[in-house]
Amino acid sequence: MTAPDPHSTTHTPAPSLESRFRSGDLRALSRAVTLAEAGLPAARPLLRAAREQAAQKPGIVLGITGSPGSGKSTLTDALIAHLRGLGQRVAVVAVDPSSPYSGGAILGDRIRMLRHHADEGVFVRSLASRGALGGLSARTMQVLALLEGAGFDWVILETVGVGQSEVDVASACDHTLLVLTPAGGDGVQAFKAGIMEIADVIAVNKADLPGADRTVRELLAAQGLGAHDEHTWFAPIHKTVAGAAQGIAELVAAVLAHRAQLGAAGLTERRTRRAEFEVRSLVQERLLRRARETSADLYARVARGELDADAAADALLGGASL
Repeated sequence: MTAPDPHSTTHTPAPSLESRFRSGDLRALSRAVTLAEAGLPAARPLLRAAREQAAQKPGIVLGITGSPGSGKSTLTDALIAHLRGLGQRVAVVAVDPSSPYSGGAILGDRIRMLRHHADEGVFVRSLASRGALGGLSARTMQVLALLEGAGFDWVILETVGVGQSEVDVASACDHTLLVLTPAGGDGVQAFKAGIMEIADVIAVNKADLPGADRTVRELLAAQGLGAHDEHTWFAPIHKTVAGAAQGIAELVAAVLAHRAQLGAAGLTERRTRRAEFEVRSLVQERLLRRARETSADLYARVARGELDADAAADALLGGASL
């Protein structure tokens, strides 16, 4: 029998990205998010793993929307601090608007949450809206899936805030928090835009400003105007001062109350709707990519009147040549 060579070394293969992701490695999660946002095939096994893990232990996915300047980022920061005080792990996806010219984004929302950067129970990622009218790019849904699959108790999606287009968040999350302010008639504008229809909880932020009580009254009156019955969930309205962490505990309690009201069947329905939204977003992304890659001659022919726009659209959808 040959004695083992004491000088020989046995190299243990490095764990795969998927196994590291499944074990809760935050660096692996960060890499997975990068792959998903880029739409690379390497993200697919990670997404499957994430969905498997999320099905076993689903987190609370909360969307935060509202008009620009309403204090969404400051409110998100206050929610992180409160939830961490309760021992909850929190992940945040902050969607920033993309430039219509360069396609770039400032990705500045993360600046307001820097105080949590050393906390391993907090994961914050900024994403560009990539021109999506509803404030969400096609890849945002996959990033949400990865964060939920990573075992966070709360996954918060803070959206761009673009007024009437800001409704996709209701299809992307379990619960929607609408943030308004007393100034500028925010309550009336929200009702006119139809955005109140997607709200499960409403925060009147910067409630230390004049007009907060009036805004609450307007919102309560607006809620009564819509069709409702004894089963209708009227979004609770809470006054908050995010910078001073006032009213945050009440918001969290309202979200949990809405979750209890939905029950298992309601949550399943919302998650099915989320899956539908994700698939449709990916279909739209791929169709738009095909449209961009099509020869500009197709569009020139439409402009010259040689081809009607419907035929051109049919060609793009069917992949036919004209």
